[in-house]
Amino acid sequence: MQLTTYLQHAIMKYISTYLLFLSFFFTVESFAQMVQTENGLRSSYTGHSNHKIVQVEPVKGKKVKNVILMIGDGMGLTQLSTAYVANKGKLNILDNATHTGLSKTYSANKLITDSGASGTAMATGQKTNYHSIGVDTQGNALQSLTDLANNKGLSTGVVVTCGLTDATPAAFCANNIDRDREEEIALDYLHCDVDFIFGGGRTKFNQRSDKRDLMQEMQQKGYQVCYSWQETKLAQMGKVFAVIEDGQLPLADERGDLFNKAILKALENLSANKKGFFTLFEGSRIDDCGHWNKVSQLIPEINDFDQSVGEVLQWAEQDGKTLVVILADHETGALTLTDGNLSKGEVTVNFANTSHSDIMVPVYSYGPQSELFSGVMDNTDIFNKIKSILKL
Repeated sequence: MQLTTYLQHAIMKYISTYLLFLSFFFTVESFAQMVQTENGLRSSYTGHSNHKIVQVEPVKGKKVKNVILMIGDGMGLTQLSTAYVANKGKLNILDNATHTGLSKTYSANKLITDSGASGTAMATGQKTNYHSIGVDTQGNALQSLTDLANNKGLSTGVVVTCGLTDATPAAFCANNIDRDREEEIALDYLHCDVDFIFGGGRTKFNQRSDKRDLMQEMQQKGYQVCYSWQETKLAQMGKVFAVIEDGQLPLADERGDLFNKAILKALENLSANKKGFFTLFEGSRIDDCGHWNKVSQLIPEINDFDQSVGEVLQWAEQDGKTLVVILADHETGALTLTDGNLSKGEVTVNFANTSHSDIMVPVYSYGPQSELFSGVMDNTDIFNKIKSILKL
């Protein structure tokens, strides 16, 4: 009996020691993937994306009927470089854009911008203060590209993966000195007159402190109001207001190809206008992953955005009169790509902060007059060039 008890204790001690070793081993393994250093947070990641890479030919004409502005929020050059390596040397953006430029991103009163001030610069052509959207430095309302396009009879669209009262879509649809006044920003959608609107943030429209239901009010203004993707995909031609989540849309790994499907639905509706259209498509949640310093979430978000870019470029190639401009509003995370393996899709990166930086961001373009977006420019030049091309 004593020998049996002794053996039992010995076996249990051995098992406990082995489990402790395994726990330590896997803890070290996890730690090796994300290490806090004196220079920031270092992370490693191995890509496993199989998203479609397209090949489009440059268009021959110079006439522009439609302009598609695609913003990867917080997607700087190092973010794209990291995704390129993780995808083993392939990205639709890098493989197909015919012209490349650089954009300065500083705001009127701060070197390091936010999405409100940067979005306003691109939407209105004027620098504004940090955290402002759709107003000048004195708080006066500005007209955006969607306003000017509507005035000329063009169709307009805004498709995002964040809440519609978030900074970038708000810069094209609202006017406020503070991007955090989201219930006030939601009210401005009643007057923005954009034809196809898709995103999240429903609580700012129908669970408000003033008890108003702006979803119903948008319906009264003639919009087809949609609460889900299923309703959105069945929407007819005409005005669409689709707010399919109470908050932001889920991250890419959970939402699948929803962003891509919403873009194609928008293009179907907007292209019915023979005069043409201007639309904004934003991969909004790239920025969140940069703030969180999560490279394992950042890369899938960029891949999702890049896959949608591929679909848009194919659409533009077939149309022949569509200019596509792809850029970021700013860089997020002060990211550097410090090591990796191109053939294996392995990357090692370092995040220096959890905010933004003033590093210039790349501008990629495809289609007629895309050469106008090469060289170094200010973010306000995005507005000026599009306004001139569409004669707004």
